[in-house]
Amino acid sequence: MAALREMPRAGRQLLGVVPRWKPCPASFQRCASTEAVASAPQPIPVIPDIEQDSGLTAPIITREDVNITAPRKRASRRNYELPHERYRYHPPKFYRGPLHPVQPPPSSDPVARDFVPGPFNFPRLKQTYRSTIRSDIMTLAYQHTPPGTPDKPERIRLREWDDSSPYMKNRPKRGPRGSEVLFPLEKEINWQNIPEIRAVHLATFMPLAKKNADHLIVGRAVLQTITGVRPVITKTKTSVAQWGVTRGDRMGVKVSVHGDQAYEFVDKLIHLVFPKIKDWKGISGTTGDSTGNIGWGFTPQDMLYFPEVEANYSLYPSKMVSGCRFVLETTAKSDRHARLLCQALGIPFYGKLVD
Repeated sequence: MAALREMPRAGRQLLGVVPRWKPCPASFQRCASTEAVASAPQPIPVIPDIEQDSGLTAPIITREDVNITAPRKRASRRNYELPHERYRYHPPKFYRGPLHPVQPPPSSDPVARDFVPGPFNFPRLKQTYRSTIRSDIMTLAYQHTPPGTPDKPERIRLREWDDSSPYMKNRPKRGPRGSEVLFPLEKEINWQNIPEIRAVHLATFMPLAKKNADHLIVGRAVLQTITGVRPVITKTKTSVAQWGVTRGDRMGVKVSVHGDQAYEFVDKLIHLVFPKIKDWKGISGTTGDSTGNIGWGFTPQDMLYFPEVEANYSLYPSKMVSGCRFVLETTAKSDRHARLLCQALGIPFYGKLVD
């Protein structure tokens, strides 16, 4: 009933309102703005695909055109005093452990003393390692262990003292027989300890540098060209009378490459240098130091195959370019795991494999 009573009131409101709609002639135009645009046509700007003006046409700004305020005058105009240098934060000079109350900022902080800007690129070999090689190594090294299998007893490498003398009590255990070096234990590969490249080390020994120091200049130039890192000159530690070597002579050059640069250098070796070596079998299977580092050597002719040296072959005297020894440092704990990483990257081995 309430709805019926309201109907006459709504009808009176509709009839009492003056109609605001006006009839318009039939037209195919969408709205009034279309008619306005059609009545006053405007030229359509032409946008070229290539920029017509060159940056070389810009005016050259000289030093006289730039208004430079002297630092003393700018400081005298300042209404407030800047904080003193001693109130600024200075990172600690030394790292004194994780429990020290003053901790250095992370290396990614520009304030840190060991700050290195970057990374600016992602090496191709490192991307391949993370997307493909890392999972392949886990698959190749997987060993299924049925549930309930007892753990293998750890090999006892340190020798204990017997009780034949009272002086042998409470003594620390002795190392293995025949060697004082205790090599790290090889653990099974899992998602936490997949081997990867840590660094690359190159070293050159030039005996002729004692008579002619130009050999050192050429050796440093070649290593710096192919690595992008400034090499360090090494000195002999012992004297050999038969060879005419005196302790302290400058007769070598060495350089180390870490991080992403190491991946780029190994990528260059695999795809650009190794294919150019004639009758190259690969790397000997007996190489390694039992701690996960693989080494081999390059002859003077092999050094000329690097693309940086080939591009400027005339800058390096061929008779003064010497070979170098190459060491690939990995995070593996044994030669077997390091060799597995090298084979996955594309470095072949020949001969008997010695772990």
